[in-house]
Amino acid sequence: MRCLALALALTLVCTLGCVPKSVTIQLKPDRGQVEQSVVFRDKLGGPKIAQIDLTGVIASASTSAFGSAALLDDMALMFERAETDPGIRAVILRINSPGGSVAASETLADMIEGFKARTGKPVVASMAEVAASGGYYTAITADTIVAQPSTITGSVGVIVPTLNVADGLARIGIKSRSVISGPNKDIANPLQPMNEAHYAILQGIVDEFYADFRARVVAARPGIENPDDVLDGSVYTGRQALELGLVDKLGGISEAFDEAKRLAGLDSAVLVKLHRGGPTPMTPYASVEAPNIPQQESDPIGSVLGWQNRIRQHGANDPGFYYLWLPPSSLGLD
Repeated sequence: MRCLALALALTLVCTLGCVPKSVTIQLKPDRGQVEQSVVFRDKLGGPKIAQIDLTGVIASASTSAFGSAALLDDMALMFERAETDPGIRAVILRINSPGGSVAASETLADMIEGFKARTGKPVVASMAEVAASGGYYTAITADTIVAQPSTITGSVGVIVPTLNVADGLARIGIKSRSVISGPNKDIANPLQPMNEAHYAILQGIVDEFYADFRARVVAARPGIENPDDVLDGSVYTGRQALELGLVDKLGGISEAFDEAKRLAGLDSAVLVKLHRGGPTPMTPYASVEAPNIPQQESDPIGSVLGWQNRIRQHGANDPGFYYLWLPPSSLGLD
């Protein structure tokens, strides 16, 4: 009996010594991997049309104070997948964005134009709730723009959010003094009294960026009859945008799908949504989790209210130049 117990003990020790000390179970796929999920198909099936969602503020990094972000590295991976997959014949870019930084918006637009030039695959922009400012800057790279009647779009312009608290601090006995190497080193310092010469410099940069934005729109949308009136920063509904020549037709993803098939010369196709990680989307309208930005239940990705809340919390004061539409209530002007 003792020999049997000893044998069992030795077997147990050997077994425990042979197994790994820890086991890792991966419940979600690698976030770096671009997946594709079928979200709609014609009865006859056919080649694929890829849907890429541009959701949130267009940014180069996930540190933007404006909340949910459409990151450039994510978009680059999506378009790379659409480019290298021979079964994908066209792309629907579903835009739900109020814009973003000037540099990020410009980079994304160049990325899409490069994709089109290299592949010859058509791109259709499908506007959702908001496709304004940098969102519209991106949309004009598409071969066709389809807007929903209730889409908010336009807002062609540039903004540099600034804030100055120097007077308020002075009233409570707080003074700020910067040691600088030149008169413009602390340009628009919020702790120093406002200097109009500084704002003149910023205005010059804004004017330069706006001239580029306007020129791109005029070149891409020659049907706009009165650019000076239309491209003054105003926002429009999708229906108004169609009348003004800012978009090509009204409709949702279904109409964009039909347009993508037409441009690709297809009678029948399958719509696949490209995404990185997160739950598997079952329909074209399913939200795909942003890989690098944690969601809050009260601040859903793609929600205009969510953008407003985040902008209000941070004072709309992330330094930089933006092609961005700031809803009036987001600045406390309810």
